[in-house]
Parts: sequence; structure tokens; C-alpha cells
Amino acid sequence: MSDTRPDRKNTEDGPVLRDHIYDGIQEYDQKLPNWWLASWYIFIVLFVIYWFLYYQLDLFADDKERVQNAVASIETKKATELEKLMTSLNDQVLWDMSQNAKIVSEGKATYDITCVACHGADLSATLSGVKLPGEPLNDAEWKYGGRPMEIFGIVKSGSPDVSKGMVAWEPTLGPKKVAQVVAYILSHHSPPEG
Repeated sequence: MSDTRPDRKNTEDGPVLRDHIYDGIQEYDQKLPNWWLASWYIFIVLFVIYWFLYYQLDLFADDKERVQNAVASIETKKATELEKLMTSLNDQVLWDMSQNAKIVSEGKATYDITCVACHGADLSATLSGVKLPGEPLNDAEWKYGGRPMEIFGIVKSGSPDVSKGMVAWEPTLGPKKVAQVVAYILSHHSPPEG
């Protein structure tokens, strides 16, 4: 029986082929380059150091702690923004915001994402004649008060009747977007005379 394998080369500077063949493939038998071995050993040492610092000495925050810190930071910023907004916000400021085209367009964009499913695109709480779950916002009747700050309070904190009413949107949107949505709603109404 004749051997059809290539001859094994045993030179100092060339590749050396192993004697075995698997699926018609013959492997080289060479040392790994020194730069690769050095990199490998360095990364092993770095891993051991990192493992010791992370798991034994607890020097790094884990993902859960980082997320909790980020959420706490966001909540603090939202609370500060709400406090700042609430000190300067009143009925007249909301009416003035409803006359600002930029604020109204930003409020409409938020309304189209979060409110249109319950209150309709035209604020009538209907869709092709079918009553939607929300109250109409384009008429003069207001279930929980029609003053701008009362509307702001409903959007911000939700309906007093939690079982049937609207959820609180301030945790999701933040106070600035809530004010913009209220300005958009008020842009479909006229300020009271006097």
C-alpha cells in the first residue's frame, strides 16, 4: 500500500507537517509566535488581577448598582425639574405656552405618541364614530376641572378615579413634556375673558 501523504518536512526554518491526516487535511506543527504568546500571558495576568479586584475586594460597581445609580440620578433631575417648573407654573403661563407654536408642536408630538389612543387625533375621544376610552378634550366640559393647572394636575398625576381614569404621565414624560401636552390641549381653546 502506497502512502500518498506529502513528505514530512523537518527543517528548522520551515513549516512542519504532522503525520496524521483527518478528512484529507494535514496539520502544521508549529510554535505560536512570541508576540501572540506574550499577549496571551498578559491577558491572563490582567484577568486574574481584575477578578481579584472585582470579586474579592469589591472595588468596581456591578451592573445592577450602576443602573440603580443612573435611575436615582434621573429621578433626582426629574424632581428638580418638576420643582423648578411648579414654582413658575400657573394658569397664565400655561395659556401663554398654548400661544407658542414651538411648544404646541412639541406637545402635539408627545400627544400623538401617548394620548391619541384614548383621546383621538382631534381630541374628540372618538375614532370614526366609535367612542374611545378617554374623555373629549376639545369641548367646554371638563370632568375634573378645566382650569389649565387642573388639567396639568390630571395629566401629571392621573385621574382621581384610578379604576376608570387616566394614569399618571409625569413619571413617564417628565414635567416639561406634561406642560407641553397641556399647552397643546389648551391651543384648541380660548383663554377666559378678563
